Amino acid sequence: MPYRNKEDRKKQVNKSPDSPEFRRRMARQEARREMDRTGKDANKNGKADKREGMDVSHNKALAQGGTNKDGVKVESASANRSRNLKKKKKSPRRLA
Repeated sequence: MPYRNKEDRKKQVNKSPDSPEFRRRMARQEARREMDRTGKDANKNGKADKREGMDVSHNKALAQGGTNKDGVKVESASANRSRNLKKKKKSPRRLA
């Protein structure tokens, strides 16, 4: 069912190309494309065989200042996404 009042809906605002989020997204995309371009593709679907169902993981996380030049590896999606490097570690609570 469509929105009744279009004025109530927020307009989508794309990230500017100068933002760090945009640059990190482009770095992830470049890493995937490079892996697909250089890897063997037996079933001709456009993805490298070793990347089928896997994530391209950066050796040094982009959120921590890494780049594609630091190196990438193929890793399962669950292993790659389970490392939440952006999350701040909580200090242990002291019971008094």
